[in-house]
Amino acid sequence: MKARVRFYGATEEVTGSMHLVEIDGRTIALDCGMFQGKRAESNAKNHTFPFEPARIDAVLLSHSHIDHCGRLPLLAARGFNGPIYATPPTCDLTDLLLADSAHIQEEDTIYWNKKRVKRGDAPITPLYTMDDAERTVPLLRPQRLNEPFEVLPGVSAMFYEAGHMLGSAGMKLDIDTGAGPPVRLVYTGDIGRPNMPILRDPAPLPDCDYLLCESTYGGRMTARPQDMRDELGKIINATIDHGGKVIIPSFAVGRTQVIVYYFHLLLHEERIHTRVPVYIDSPLAVKATEVFKKHSEDFDSEASEFNHLTGSLFDCDGCQYVQNVEQSKALHEQSGPMIIVSASGMCEAGRILHHLKNNIEDPRNTILIVGYQAAHTLGRRLVEKQKRVRIFGEMYEVRAKVKVLNGFSAHANAAELADTTAPLAGTVKRAFLIHGEPDQAQALADTMRQRGYPDVHIAASGETFEIN
Repeated sequence: MKARVRFYGATEEVTGSMHLVEIDGRTIALDCGMFQGKRAESNAKNHTFPFEPARIDAVLLSHSHIDHCGRLPLLAARGFNGPIYATPPTCDLTDLLLADSAHIQEEDTIYWNKKRVKRGDAPITPLYTMDDAERTVPLLRPQRLNEPFEVLPGVSAMFYEAGHMLGSAGMKLDIDTGAGPPVRLVYTGDIGRPNMPILRDPAPLPDCDYLLCESTYGGRMTARPQDMRDELGKIINATIDHGGKVIIPSFAVGRTQVIVYYFHLLLHEERIHTRVPVYIDSPLAVKATEVFKKHSEDFDSEASEFNHLTGSLFDCDGCQYVQNVEQSKALHEQSGPMIIVSASGMCEAGRILHHLKNNIEDPRNTILIVGYQAAHTLGRRLVEKQKRVRIFGEMYEVRAKVKVLNGFSAHANAAELADTTAPLAGTVKRAFLIHGEPDQAQALADTMRQRGYPDVHIAASGETFEIN
């Protein structure tokens, strides 16, 4: 029985995660994520699969971020009808995220088609619809951490704690090739960091023959998570003192809950100068927060204690969850200091674009970047301190202050990746690096070779390797 791994998405880049494990004509997909970046390039990638979706037998989903789960509805719409295995929180969050993704695509299609009609261009269609997302959800199959289960005959898997977001998991696959002991493959998904708020620390990587490892921050150091609460308080207070607004582009799932949690702690510790309203302008964030509450058993000890002390981790004075479009639009007319947390985290779609458009040219305001920004996204252009940026086809002067707190990132940094991978240096036959821009993947490859890995390969899209 022959087995091989084929690389597709998130190779030499950080979005579109998808890799295939093939065993005698049967195929398991590891994630099925959406590409994000340059609009035309991403659209072309997102609409294309280099295989027949109906031939995929099962999907193992590491977590619910859209760059890992975002194309599942398209996979299903084109013929996939197998199980999608994930942890219980990931199943619940994926349900929300896929519906939200479909809604955003439908709304953005309407918006862009109005402009295209005026220019005489042909209309565009969304990648998938709400109906496609709804048809995907019944395929989700919850599996608990650290409990082996059969994926296909001859292939078992087990999820382990990744510490990247609620429900996130790496996965270990044992593949019976009929020749000796099973071949063991570990796919890390996105590796989290120790001491992150709310989340448990990542578990050690399981022993394996082949390692598929993310490399997002393979050569980059980030601030300690413990320092981020202090920095958040300083930025909020400085902006309030100038009468400005703090605009925070944030992933609705994970990062938004951390921001609210830290704001709640700062209020509890009386470290905010003036009480200001905090608007969570994302219906998805409201629903996601309910999922967090449902799975509070997955919180780390500190968050669990604060949750018990206050009665609710995510509810505090001044915090308002914005549900409908009218309430969101009303914020544009509201003056005075405030904090607006809105999706999407990379400033590529959703309500955050409207908030940026209305606030980016006011020097009293602060745009606070709290997550990784992929190449060619609006978020990356803001991080790069470009003086003018395009929003909804129009150019705007960046007069607001742009601050970056990359310690909020839930991706392991260079030192943490080195420490995480080091224990397997003497046992892994071959390591493949994925989910990293070329310079970051190369930096991690160099580190792993120095630590004793005999064979480290930076995977490219379309490459196939036998595993035995």
